[in-house]
Amino acid sequence: MTVRPVNPEDIGTFHGLMMAAGMDPRSSWSRTTPADLERSLFLPGAGGFLAVGAGGEALGCVGYRPDGEATLTLNKLATRPGARGQGVGRLLVREVEHVARMGGYERILLAVSQYNLDVLPFYRRLGYVRCDEPYAHAHPASPPPVVLVKEVRGEQTP
Repeated sequence: MTVRPVNPEDIGTFHGLMMAAGMDPRSSWSRTTPADLERSLFLPGAGGFLAVGAGGEALGCVGYRPDGEATLTLNKLATRPGARGQGVGRLLVREVEHVARMGGYERILLAVSQYNLDVLPFYRRLGYVRCDEPYAHAHPASPPPVVLVKEVRGEQTP
């Protein structure tokens, strides 16, 4: 498996991975459009990655964007259901952590939908902890997400 930066030609693949992830339809995630992704992934300082299997199939995706000088927000992490348990998500999160360290960010922040709380143990294993701060990008029609953070300043690459 390889991980590579996402480019504009990947929007359809990225969106397809997100929709295949099986998110609860009540989540704002399920209302994400390819145009939303294009705006989100290609803002200044933003980006994303695709994990690609040996046969060329996209197995997972993740996005990130800066939120101020100290925080890089991880978002849109999705793994194709048939590829789960193979380290795809962990590898994609580590790539975003690398971007954060190289960019001089102090921490990574992410939000977990109330409809996707089963993923909390995954993030805890990667060193993310719950915090009480509000999520600036929460959809007003959705319940407030669980916000997690990880300090990365001074952290060595695993």
